[in-house]
Amino acid sequence: MTDALTYFSTKLALETDASDVYAAQKAGEEFVIVDVRSDEAWAQGRIPGAVHMPYREIVDRAASEIDRATPVVVYCWSPGCNAGAKGALEFAKLGYAVREMIGGYEYWVREGQPTENDGGALPRVFDSQVMVVRAPAAV
Repeated sequence: MTDALTYFSTKLALETDASDVYAAQKAGEEFVIVDVRSDEAWAQGRIPGAVHMPYREIVDRAASEIDRATPVVVYCWSPGCNAGAKGALEFAKLGYAVREMIGGYEYWVREGQPTENDGGALPRVFDSQVMVVRAPAAV
């Protein structure tokens, strides 16, 4: 019982998911979202307000770009991508409070959260395989 309690408490302290990050954004909570993917991935689409810092650049850039007192949430492509964990590790080594957004950009998009690229807002997608999709309310 203690092992499960420790494991899941630690897991929830170090991970978050797309819906919780979106809710925290809407609530005005203070944190920085960091996209640790490649330049091409960033150009294709990203979370509005995210900072682009590929995980290999965190050691050189983080201290000058992100206040160490500000919590950080990192994300990569998907559950099949470990760049988020690599990025979170680098931030942790530098002393940041950091969490990894499980599901990455894929689940952010599939849950219908807003995305953008250099051209502006991208169409929102609502995937019934990962969420309950409801018809819009009548006006």
